[in-house]
Amino acid sequence: MRMLAALSWFVLAGSVYGSAGSGCSKSRDEARPEAAQPSIAAVSVDELDRLLAHQDCLAVDANGDATRRRMGVIPGAVLLTDDSIDKLPPDRSKSLVFYCANEACRSSHDAAAKAFLAGYTHVKVMPAGIAGWVRAGKQTSSI
Repeated sequence: MRMLAALSWFVLAGSVYGSAGSGCSKSRDEARPEAAQPSIAAVSVDELDRLLAHQDCLAVDANGDATRRRMGVIPGAVLLTDDSIDKLPPDRSKSLVFYCANEACRSSHDAAAKAFLAGYTHVKVMPAGIAGWVRAGKQTSSI
């Protein structure tokens, strides 16, 4: 019951931030009041790289195909389609780190919130997105 109360508070008090950016499918301009998000922890590019190297999480790509073709994807990432989280692993205790295009994009936050609300217990976002990953010189895969 406490978790439900805390979740309700996060959903009501959550903020929607970000602005339109190159390759972003969701921005602040498209946000609706009912789209308020629970508070989701953030990780840096280097932290995600370390987690992946130790197989301590699964990267989840919330970008669209155009962004993926242009910038690539993090190797081994789950590729979401159409705002759906149905491609996530059935184990809801699996650690997931969502990313999208860049700091201005909201897609990763929205997908992470959906996963959290669906019962995934270890959900984070990498706000720098694939643009930050590429800027840092990290490896990508082409689709």
